[in-house]
Amino acid sequence: MLFKRKKPEHVWQRLRIAVWPRRNWVRSYQYITKRVLRLSASPHVIALGFATGVFASFTPFLGFHFIICLALAFIMGGNMISSALGTFLGNPLTFPFIWISTYKMGNFILFGHAGAHSMSTLAGLIHNVSVSNLLQIIKPMTVGGILLGVPAGIIAYFLIRRLVFVYQRSRLAAMARRAEQRVLDKVLHRGDGHHE
Repeated sequence: MLFKRKKPEHVWQRLRIAVWPRRNWVRSYQYITKRVLRLSASPHVIALGFATGVFASFTPFLGFHFIICLALAFIMGGNMISSALGTFLGNPLTFPFIWISTYKMGNFILFGHAGAHSMSTLAGLIHNVSVSNLLQIIKPMTVGGILLGVPAGIIAYFLIRRLVFVYQRSRLAAMARRAEQRVLDKVLHRGDGHHE
């Protein structure tokens, strides 16, 4: 293989990279932003795809976020790549906040109280895994995930649509300036040749 590593990565290194990026989080977010902005589709389609990814990040179905966002993007006519990039909102830094807030919101809607007040309580329920414990977690997190994921997706939609619109407009303006400069250079070059 052409670009094969000299020293293969250990299984634990690959697992760590899957959960935690090689570079810092700021650079990872910058990379995702650039990837989204450079997609070749309308601002609406890109933003709609990204919003489905953000929404999927609020669901408690880890391992299925890509499937959820791709299905929603397909149904709603959003960009598939953008939807996959939108799931990056859910990461090891944000998941604890997302899980606690969706769990509390779901418990409040379903039972009239916020339920567990900390990640340790949730961890205790997960540690003693049984069908009833799993349902105690998944049911409120699903309800809370929908209720918090929809507004998060709407905010992401308008934010990304605006960013993509501004980026695409400035890119088109830059391309027009370069084309104009090339034409001007040709005219000047032709004029110099004519005088000689």
